[in-house]
Amino acid sequence: MYTLRMHDDGYFDERFASRYDEISSSMFDPAVLDPTVEFLAELSGGGKVLEFASGTGRVALPLSERVYSVSGVDISAAMTDRLKAKPGGENVDVTIGDFSSTRVEGEFSLVFLVFNTIMNLTSQDAQVACFQNAAEHLISGGHFVIEVSVPKLQRVPAGETYRTYRVEDSRMDFDEYSFADQGLISHHFMKVDDEWEKLSVPFRYVWPSELDLMARLAGLEIAGRWADWSREPFGDDSEKLIAAWRNA
Repeated sequence: MYTLRMHDDGYFDERFASRYDEISSSMFDPAVLDPTVEFLAELSGGGKVLEFASGTGRVALPLSERVYSVSGVDISAAMTDRLKAKPGGENVDVTIGDFSSTRVEGEFSLVFLVFNTIMNLTSQDAQVACFQNAAEHLISGGHFVIEVSVPKLQRVPAGETYRTYRVEDSRMDFDEYSFADQGLISHHFMKVDDEWEKLSVPFRYVWPSELDLMARLAGLEIAGRWADWSREPFGDDSEKLIAAWRNA
């Protein structure tokens, strides 16, 4: 069994980084990635872009082919090493640091944070700080974009704290909720060489209305809400939120 622990790379150490692209393979599918890149490139106006939590470059690398420049902030040197080793990695300037507080030189037309990563900040204060940090990087009229899952608390039976969402021969995934503090630990069991390994990562789930308030505190105004990168309207049944806020 292997449980991720906080260290210099956050929770994304060398062992996790070496398997991240495999674990997240569905997010590299062109049907998922292409609309993401198209949306972000259009909203940026082709200008300078900053990705919070740039990881192994899933979005940053293809986006760098569509805009003036892409920079990144990521706490994990191990993840960043993999970005840099990929074709085009030399074109993405990554600063190692906590994206809720690390400043990057320059101003940007777009700052974005995708794939639920706002929830990697496990306190409300840190999430608020993230919005403030994004706002400080934006030009007037620039946008901050977040992609995050809508909390699925309706699927957790009364009196229980676990929700299983994947059971396969070589993989099982379930979430463990702590409702009082909006805590969430995502547990992943993977079969590697006939042995089961466990990865557990803490999150803080966040509500769409809560994000809007964080944006307001940072001086940003809502520019739009969607259910996916193709701009389907966000509604009661949406499982994911794409939201953009504009810097005045």
